[in-house]
Amino acid sequence: MSGAKSRQAAADLLIETLDNRRTLDEAMATSELYERLTGPDRGFARAMASAALRQLGRIDKGLAPFLNRSIETATPPARALLRIGAAQAWLMETPPHAVVSETVDAAKGWARAKSASGFLNAVLRKAVSDRSHFDKAPVTAVWPDWLTVAMMTSLGVEDAAKIAEAQLDEPDLHLTPKDPQNAGALAASLEGEAIGPGSVRVPTGGVSDIEGFESGDWWVQDVAAALPVRLLGVQPGETVFDLCAAPGGKTMQLAAAGAKVTALDRSKARLKRVEDNLERTGLSGSVDIVADKVEDWSPPAPADRILLDAPCSALGTLRRHPEGAWIKAPDDIARFPEIQARLIEASLQMLKPGGTLIYCVCTPLKREGVEVVEKVLASGGCARAGFSAEDLGEFANGLTEDGDVLTLPNGKFSHDFFFISRLTRN
Repeated sequence: MSGAKSRQAAADLLIETLDNRRTLDEAMATSELYERLTGPDRGFARAMASAALRQLGRIDKGLAPFLNRSIETATPPARALLRIGAAQAWLMETPPHAVVSETVDAAKGWARAKSASGFLNAVLRKAVSDRSHFDKAPVTAVWPDWLTVAMMTSLGVEDAAKIAEAQLDEPDLHLTPKDPQNAGALAASLEGEAIGPGSVRVPTGGVSDIEGFESGDWWVQDVAAALPVRLLGVQPGETVFDLCAAPGGKTMQLAAAGAKVTALDRSKARLKRVEDNLERTGLSGSVDIVADKVEDWSPPAPADRILLDAPCSALGTLRRHPEGAWIKAPDDIARFPEIQARLIEASLQMLKPGGTLIYCVCTPLKREGVEVVEKVLASGGCARAGFSAEDLGEFANGLTEDGDVLTLPNGKFSHDFFFISRLTRN
């Protein structure tokens, strides 16, 4: 029954995620069915849930011809098991007999889903023999319709499709060495690959088991997330504010570059993670931790440089957190541009005249990127200091006409999607 138990747990993860609007990480921490599993059974449950979330929209379109009504009308357990079954059949190459029998057994042995066992048997028998509707669904169907429209409107059809395509595969793990010059040596020692300007790509696995974790030689950070600090151009001894700093990857980059860093975040709980990371990497000595809101904090003296990684819709990280497309709604992300503009204005007041501010958000939507920057520029308190293709290296394909950068897929390595703009205070 271990196969049925894994499928029950995977379905419960989908319910926790999609119906209770939790991230997959939160779902794994709260699901009792998942908690009861150990070893390979737990790994299999996570893999099924992750696969279903990664291509949820296409799975629903693939199942639609086999249903008399919308999948949303099914009970949450039936809906979740159906999606888990389709993910096994179409994405994980599970033998057809196992897809049907084990998923039906999962329903029979689960009080919440027992009444749906006949329904699941009938639909999954059709699904394992006909994946044509799944295959015909466009790649952008991985998202809900409102998000597909938003992405295409902001980026154009071609770039939106490239970003959707990047979501199809499980992402690799990216590491930032404490000394970026050691990226090649670290890659060789871990049998990984040096990518971008100083990052290392390794296969996904247990982070704490990788050589160099305990000694603090590196930290987990997407290569695109490491780019804003590298573009800030910090010099040793400069005063730098890292605003909205948690979880601390950029803080560690700044400290490793020799800056005198203040890491500010409104969340004390999230700052604890920053402190733990700084302690592990031996970089605590050059960082002051401040729990406050950007708009409320008054620094003792202005900064030479500021990094503002502002709150955003996080739609640029869907390759790592595909559930984000389904647990957010248009109203959830509509509030961000006003907040982002306000944070830039507050940050500029903390900056020395002529000082540099990097504004970045992990979303490709223009309304949270270039449109926010243009609004701030119109106020007259700052000027754009555009990037060059030479500045961006392997991200040069993302250079915009205005001199900002959007880290679009570059065909060399997979990464998240960040908008980055460099401003100077007048």
